Amino acid sequence: QVQLVESGGGVVQAGDSLRLSCAASGRLFSTYAVGWFRQAPGKERQFVGAINDIGTMTYFAESVRGRFTLSRDNAKNMAYLQMNNLKPEDTAVYSCAAGVALSPVVLTPTPGGYDYWGQGTQVTVSS
Repeated sequence: QVQLVESGGGVVQAGDSLRLSCAASGRLFSTYAVGWFRQAPGKERQFVGAINDIGTMTYFAESVRGRFTLSRDNAKNMAYLQMNNLKPEDTAVYSCAAGVALSPVVLTPTPGGYDYWGQGTQVTVSS
């Protein structure tokens, strides 16, 4: 069982940066891949990016590639989503999720590939 809590959301202007954190509790966080998803009002949940269990591989949605980066610190049971050059269309509730790491590595953009979810944190980007 893994519990996830996101933090770091807020209201920013277009072009600003934010770093979201995902704090994990429970056993063996280092054996889970972490995915980030977002959901805007009235829209479906959208994949943002994922990082493998040891932090050596990442995969991003095309809409955020080059602007967002992922990292993790397994010693602290933390994962991070660094968001740069934010745009109004990035406005959404951002959630982190954990899924059992596969070998060979598979970073899935599908919500069903993740077993545990946080409650989300709101990011609002004004123009």
